[in-house]
Amino acid sequence: MVYFTTQYDSPLGTIGLVCSDKALVSLWLPGQTPFGKEAQPLPCPDAHPILDQAARWLDRYFAGERLDAAELPLAPEGSPFRQTVWKLLLEIPWGQTATYGQLAAKAAAILCKKQMSAQAVGQAVGANPIAIMIPCHRCLGANRQLTGYAGGLHLKRALLDMEEITYNDRRSSR
Repeated sequence: MVYFTTQYDSPLGTIGLVCSDKALVSLWLPGQTPFGKEAQPLPCPDAHPILDQAARWLDRYFAGERLDAAELPLAPEGSPFRQTVWKLLLEIPWGQTATYGQLAAKAAAILCKKQMSAQAVGQAVGANPIAIMIPCHRCLGANRQLTGYAGGLHLKRALLDMEEITYNDRRSSR
């Protein structure tokens, strides 16, 4: 499969985008390791229709629009368990959050398991290859505690603050 990549200049810094001919497969934030596929670099997002669509979606997102990722062709690559968790993340609307424990309970029900580890869900959330669009930043620890983020807690704070989401953070009073 051939992959294409470009960069998007966002208020957070430079974001990397990777797509196949059919869907967006990766979005990495400043400070993250790029998607592990060899991709043909394109000079600008509009050099490929999917990258252009993703860039326009990000423009609207950073302008404060409440968007649905279902507008985009997304194809994150991962195990069936990770796919389940990422689908649950897509159900968390703009301005709202879920805890790892809540996601674990939902995943257990979907997978017909008696229970599911919040830590296992946390690992799947952390492996999300399409940040922002699959809103892993909206997942918090118990008591709305700010927890890890692949792009760094400073970026998670920025995204949560932009969506006016209240959270517990030892560093701030939000």
